[in-house]
Amino acid sequence: MPFEIVRNDIVRVHADAIVNTANPNPVIGGGTDAGIHAAAGPELLQARRQIGPIAVGEAAITPGFRLPAKYVIHTVGPQWRGGGAGEEQLLEKCYRCCLELAVKQGCESIAFPLISAGTYGFPRDRALQCAVRAISAFLMEQELQILLVVFNREAFRLSEQLFRDVRSYIDEHYVEQTLRAEGWTRPLLRNRMLERECCYAPAAAAPLSLEDVLREEDMGFSEALAKLIGERGLKNSQVYKRANLTKQHFSKLLNNPGSRPTKPTALALALALELDLEQTRELIGRAGYALTNSSKFDLIVRYFIERGFYDVLQINLTLYEYDQPLLGAKDF
Repeated sequence: MPFEIVRNDIVRVHADAIVNTANPNPVIGGGTDAGIHAAAGPELLQARRQIGPIAVGEAAITPGFRLPAKYVIHTVGPQWRGGGAGEEQLLEKCYRCCLELAVKQGCESIAFPLISAGTYGFPRDRALQCAVRAISAFLMEQELQILLVVFNREAFRLSEQLFRDVRSYIDEHYVEQTLRAEGWTRPLLRNRMLERECCYAPAAAAPLSLEDVLREEDMGFSEALAKLIGERGLKNSQVYKRANLTKQHFSKLLNNPGSRPTKPTALALALALELDLEQTRELIGRAGYALTNSSKFDLIVRYFIERGFYDVLQINLTLYEYDQPLLGAKDF
């Protein structure tokens, strides 16, 4: 997928370029900067000295030397000063400058740390939002594999309000596990789940004729997807970019009537098309999937659909926080 969150040490990542959160002056700083210099060897500091000072929000590129990456892109993030000094705009500029440099250099992949979220004191949830906004905007215009590398769970943080809201939603609807713990048998469990579902079930659709049923039954996932894209007047590129899919994977899926997407891919495409809950169930059902109350993954996606929020990259932040698969996963 074009954008992915991975847990790793950035110096171990195999990408065409990795991003270094550099000191403004050509010296070795702490944190990520120190780790990258140690792994790359002394040649990196020599190359960095040839560049000279780098202004906040700007970026410069050097070879990767002993790193697995071909290049290191050095950027200087802003220090957090309370939010009123244009810090978020400067941080987003860091990401844009790095991405533009990577494309100019002919890179096909780039790995970022969470810039400014360490010693520069940027709140991690706001740093994360800046990263995703900049990356989302870039991917709507360009093709590039982008990794956001977090070293451990503590390095990643959603906004507390969103985390609480999703947690509450899961607790409210994640009924199967609770009811089993209470000793409900399967028939009673199913009845109770249906009772719980009724509060948000969509209005019943008009009954279909036998001809309608047979015609619709023949339509596979790929055909239904193409039909929905046409009905909404969207370009294929708009859909696969919104869905966090590569052009190649999307083309194989759309042009092969017998192909069956993974569930994360099917749901990503439903979100890219901004389908409501019933339409989402209809589309993914053609690939053999359903939305259930017994899956945290399903409940998180449904939480956002019910609120009319369809940004796949933003939803992936929440899925990652809950150790769930990310939307837009590869099919082939």
